[in-house]
Amino acid sequence: MNSDRDELTPEEARRDHWEMLRFLAGNALFGAALGLVVAGMLMWFDIGGLGRHLARARNPVLPAALIAVPLALTFAAAVTASAIMLMPYKKKKQR
Repeated sequence: MNSDRDELTPEEARRDHWEMLRFLAGNALFGAALGLVVAGMLMWFDIGGLGRHLARARNPVLPAALIAVPLALTFAAAVTASAIMLMPYKKKKQR
C-alpha cells in the first residue's frame, strides 16, 4: 500500500470487498438458519395450534414452507442489517 494516499490498491480493495461479502453472507446464513429453527419450534410446540393444523393437512409441506421461508428471509435480513450496522471497520492506512 502506498503510504502517501488513503486509497487501497485494486488488489487490496478486491480482497477487502470479498472479506465484507463473506462476513455478510455468513450473517445472512446464520439469520436464515435461526428463522428456520424458530419456524420449526412454532410447529413443534404447537404455538397457536399450528402443529395440529399441519398434522391434519393433506399436504403439510406447502403450508410449512409458506411459514418457514418468509420467516427465514426476515431473520436473514434482520441479522444482515444488524451486521452492516455493526460491521468492523479498520483503517487500512497506518499513520
